[in-house]
Amino acid sequence: MTKRKENFIKSLLDKSDLKEYIRVFPNKVGSEGYDAWGFNIKSVKQTIRLAKILYENYFRVEVFGLENIPKDGRVLIIPNHSGQLPIDGVMVGYAMLTNPNGPRAPKAMAERFFPTLPFVGNWINSMGAVIGDTVNCERMLDNDEAIIVFPEGVRGSGKTYDKRYQLQRFGNGFMHLAMKHKTPIIPVGIVGFEESIISVADIKVLAKLLAVPYIPLTLPAILPSKVFIHFGKPMYFEDGEYTETEVKTKVDTVKNEIKHLIDLGLQKRKSIFQK
Repeated sequence: MTKRKENFIKSLLDKSDLKEYIRVFPNKVGSEGYDAWGFNIKSVKQTIRLAKILYENYFRVEVFGLENIPKDGRVLIIPNHSGQLPIDGVMVGYAMLTNPNGPRAPKAMAERFFPTLPFVGNWINSMGAVIGDTVNCERMLDNDEAIIVFPEGVRGSGKTYDKRYQLQRFGNGFMHLAMKHKTPIIPVGIVGFEESIISVADIKVLAKLLAVPYIPLTLPAILPSKVFIHFGKPMYFEDGEYTETEVKTKVDTVKNEIKHLIDLGLQKRKSIFQK
């Protein structure tokens, strides 16, 4: 990115002229505004102002380490997951979309049940959510995309309040992809969404009846908890012939760094609902 373009983007952000900002945003969409995975630049234009309100006014997000995200090329963004709904992914995406150091429109690996939800499925797909399978991810990495992957999956998003900020089991898939495709990993620690939707139990019988991973027993509200997001420095892992135990050791290295970034956020937070 040239210095002139970087200054132009910063000036747009300062003026909150998000539509104009999107006009100059680097993207790989066709003439109708879509890319091969359903991302639609028009949907981004329509919803980015709502995301801005949530980001700046409702959750009052403070973000650190945006300079660690590569300005171009393939990259895997690996955050912790919480909050019952994928709002944490939306906020991470907004932070990347408006990154003055080099904006990226990330894709996000979504659980298979999300696209089946009425209205929600089409919307999150148009915003960059893609069914989280290996083939999709490999093709996007080959296309030099920035991809958000939550290794905890529903184990993280659906956990109850008593397990807040306890990282759940990580899948190994993202590490295999990072090594095979020579892709840097950016660990991300998110603090705040554990308190935005507080679940005290999982109604398993109802979840099974509706064929969804979980149904939280919670207040019908999204609370305005204070959010901190820390993007860590890139992590690189060499490809090779490894046992799954060895791969898990590498995954645990990333997991430990995310835990460190979460701890930084918890240290900064004075209260759950601080300004």
